[in-house]
Amino acid sequence: MSISVKGAKHARCSCGKVEMEALGPPIVSCVCYCDDCQTGARQIEALPDAPPVLDPDGGTALVLYRKDRVTWTKGAELLRNDKIAAKSATNRVVATCCNTGMAMTFDDSRHWVSTFRNRFQDDVPPAEMRVRTKFKPAAVTLADDLPNYPGGPPILMWKLVKAWVPMLLGR
Repeated sequence: MSISVKGAKHARCSCGKVEMEALGPPIVSCVCYCDDCQTGARQIEALPDAPPVLDPDGGTALVLYRKDRVTWTKGAELLRNDKIAAKSATNRVVATCCNTGMAMTFDDSRHWVSTFRNRFQDDVPPAEMRVRTKFKPAAVTLADDLPNYPGGPPILMWKLVKAWVPMLLGR
């Protein structure tokens, strides 16, 4: 049994054998429409009995946390990293017990973990923006309730840098 930290956010696979804890505020909560997110999500969803990863509009809802603030508290031995291409630095982390997509991690030095929003059990901040919308399915019309960016917006890059500096300083 794990000890939970007050204010932490908790995510788990659909059968409950894998759990993750994220501490502190997220870097950003967004929905991504890039080709890789769509392909990776469909790859996970094609696994037997896998729960959905994609939102109904084809986006992948993500909550990004500093990687030093994310811990697998239960079932880490059940996790598998899937790639959409052998040379990709991106890993789709799948709970093998129930084929649930949990997160995306990176083989390179990126300082964040992109967690799949639909795996969280606690209140998670609402999406702040939609990114890489130029790749959305053609039939989808996006609402104007959030900023919609055709690529990777400067505000997203700023939030990533802003999270990286304290991490470098050990804060």
